[in-house]
Amino acid sequence: MGDRDQGSFLDLAELDDEARMLRKEAHRVAVEVLRPAAWELDRMAPAERIAPGSPFFTAMDTLKSLGYHRMFLPPEAGGPAERLPALTQSVVLEELGWGSLGLATAFLVDMLPVMCISNFGSQELKDDLMVPWVADESGAYHGCWAVTEPDHGSDFIAVRDDDPARYGPAQLVAEPADGGWILRGQKSAWVSSGPIATHAAVHAQAGRDGDLFHSLFAVVELDVPGVRRGPPADMMGVRDDPQGELFFDAVFVPDRNVLVPPGPLYPVFADQLLCLTSSVISTVAVGVARAAFDEALHHARTRIQGGGLLSRHKNIQLTLYSMFERVETARAYSRAALAHTQANAPGARPEATGASPRHARTAQVYAKRAAYDVAHDALQVVGAQGLSRGALIEKLFRDARSLLIEDGTLEVLALDAARDVIDNYELDTYDLEEMMARW
Repeated sequence: MGDRDQGSFLDLAELDDEARMLRKEAHRVAVEVLRPAAWELDRMAPAERIAPGSPFFTAMDTLKSLGYHRMFLPPEAGGPAERLPALTQSVVLEELGWGSLGLATAFLVDMLPVMCISNFGSQELKDDLMVPWVADESGAYHGCWAVTEPDHGSDFIAVRDDDPARYGPAQLVAEPADGGWILRGQKSAWVSSGPIATHAAVHAQAGRDGDLFHSLFAVVELDVPGVRRGPPADMMGVRDDPQGELFFDAVFVPDRNVLVPPGPLYPVFADQLLCLTSSVISTVAVGVARAAFDEALHHARTRIQGGGLLSRHKNIQLTLYSMFERVETARAYSRAALAHTQANAPGARPEATGASPRHARTAQVYAKRAAYDVAHDALQVVGAQGLSRGALIEKLFRDARSLLIEDGTLEVLALDAARDVIDNYELDTYDLEEMMARW
């Protein structure tokens, strides 16, 4: 499939030869590996999805055997000699999202612990865990991100150090111990890849309730005594990435596994981590939107309705245009947000002071809403055929609807961005009386 077939003016204008090549290869993987596996997983019982021989493991192992887990890492963490530009990363992530939202999510949460270790981990932890993880091509390592708790869904995103009571009593607490910490409590049933992960990137309260200043972030091995997994949840959408609870019963975490201890760094870290995840998820959501648009366009070009091709009816033409507009604008904004986040994250450059939360959250909100709106319109274009369990658009619609909640509800993300706008947006001010006098 060439650039003209992809249909994106932005791709035609901006991509260099390497990005074009990587996109072509990622699209092949999406077509031949991710989408068939996702289709099969969507129809399996929850327990079957995590059983040995499941298509989930086959797909993840394929991604690792092809080195995709190294593609997005910096050179010092085992990535390419020259880090891929943000635009190229966006192109590949969009293709993975086009192939399977669930498997793309599983791929991203697998990478999260390694990326955090590369930035915050000790040399000992890098040598003992990060190096073999990055070298692995057989699926021996798999990560997850344990954030939400049963009573704290998306709340974590909106917590600020000046409003500690907002979060309330924690359900996973960390108690200091000799040489480390003891974890007690649980994370919610919505931990992506929780039922199959070998390691978790864990947020835990370490002191006063609801205060991010007194929280920690650690990489926790999930095969140690005291860790228990709940059964995989049977979700409406994104069934191709198993989700489930994690329980911690007096689990010891050595100090070397604590990447960000309690203190002033934690709130900054948490905020910037959410900037990165928001930007990345937005590009994957664009892939979902494009997949739905592709289904609608193909159907309109081939379906005979009302005496002619469906695509010849003006209301369908306007709907397809609106879908195309959403995909293109979401793609443009998400790519800009990821580039800005990577260039301005602390440590990216000497002068970098931090990525913009309001822009990163907006990218996620906009792209997720675009994915849902496009999937909704696509289902309307396809009509009754799209309601069938045998139709791809039926799965895409359920996945897109799940996006409005997963990784932070749109309402919470928008409120968090609104607070940043209100507190930090710089207005162009002027003296009205002086301007009137000049007139």
